[in-house]
Amino acid sequence: MSPPLRIRALGAAGTLALLTSACSQPARGSDPSVATMPAPPGLSSPTLHPAWPPAASFPTRWPIKHVVFLIKENRTFDNLFGTFPGTNGAATANDYGTIRPLIRGTDGRLPGDLPHCYVCGLYAWHQGRMDGFDRGGLTRRWAFTQLHRDQLPNYWHWARRFVLADNFFSSAQGPSFPNHLYSIAAQSGGAVDNPRRNGFFSNTFGCDAPSQQKVQVFDSEGMVRFIRPCFDFETEGDLLDAARIPWAYYAATERQQGYIWSAYSAIRRYREHPRRWERHIFSVDQVIQSIRQDELPPVTWITPRFELSEHPEYNFCHGENWSTKVINAIMRSDMWEDTAIFLTWDDYGGFYDHAPPPQVDRFGFGFRVPLLVISPYAKRGHIDHRLGEFSSVLRFIEDNWGLSQLTQRDRRARNLSYDFDFTRDPRAPDPLPLRTDCRGPIWADAS
Repeated sequence: MSPPLRIRALGAAGTLALLTSACSQPARGSDPSVATMPAPPGLSSPTLHPAWPPAASFPTRWPIKHVVFLIKENRTFDNLFGTFPGTNGAATANDYGTIRPLIRGTDGRLPGDLPHCYVCGLYAWHQGRMDGFDRGGLTRRWAFTQLHRDQLPNYWHWARRFVLADNFFSSAQGPSFPNHLYSIAAQSGGAVDNPRRNGFFSNTFGCDAPSQQKVQVFDSEGMVRFIRPCFDFETEGDLLDAARIPWAYYAATERQQGYIWSAYSAIRRYREHPRRWERHIFSVDQVIQSIRQDELPPVTWITPRFELSEHPEYNFCHGENWSTKVINAIMRSDMWEDTAIFLTWDDYGGFYDHAPPPQVDRFGFGFRVPLLVISPYAKRGHIDHRLGEFSSVLRFIEDNWGLSQLTQRDRRARNLSYDFDFTRDPRAPDPLPLRTDCRGPIWADAS
């Protein structure tokens, strides 16, 4: 069965003709060293943090004084945890009406990236049939793969010990750019795809992009426009600032692959205001050192370098090791006893998932992604079957520190507090050894 030539868009947009936009590829960049990880030569200047008051000095609804929102790349629930006991996982896929097995994937490098643009996602979703993931090329084999316990042992261990959500969805029916905006603002400004670079070099998806770089948006009337990827809408950081609660966003720098996920680069009043940028936006190379020196503010977003993100083509095993380093650092620090870590993946990345995402508005939900909730107060070995999305993490932040909401998304979102048991004493940390079975170098060129 062939996919429809046209796919009905949601809400007031009516019927949307399929666009031929291609998924954006990672930009080339320099490789300054990452704290505690082997890296190629380069320079990485130290980050000077503001003198934030202690996180414990801010009143909270729950015993949580630190929230860490850690966002990795391009994996569905079925791809990572489809074989996890007790979850709504799948062992087979619907491929245009043909049932085929989900075969064992690789925790190493893939031969290339899988298509996962906005229109690619609409094809895959196919009005909820979830049968359009085969877009030819690499998807024919790799879209229908999943990892097993031995291929993600640390994630699997923490899923068994803490909380794994199997009904949690990316916020937008599209790739990274809109979903990362949802992770800071419960909206994307109408953006539905990655900004188009049209063949020229650009290492950013934000306000500092070349003037010819545009992003597809739906405006309030449902009309399609192409605009610069630079917005002025309110973010969670603004709510925190208004309440005088410190926050930080750790991401790749402008010189590194992965800067495209530095979401605040697309918010004009941060990217074009140097003092505000320097107060809140920091190099992800410094995050482990910041944790060890007790420098994280109450709320922190962390996005990785591209090479450590688990985004195809790069090595999944090395990406899991990087996540382990970050989580271990928190567990071994004084902040562990009052921290909630929310670990998720930003979009489906072209991989199969069988669960149709609820369509709550014109923009999403997107495909199902895993969520791990790791905290001394997280329920032990709990599978969370309740509906959630990235705005649920924002709602937890808002309810914990008594903030208002940003959009209809976080107003309607559940706040994930049911994944915790605050009546019990905090649990001991559970740091894990790094994997020693990763094949190949971390920093190999993905071309």
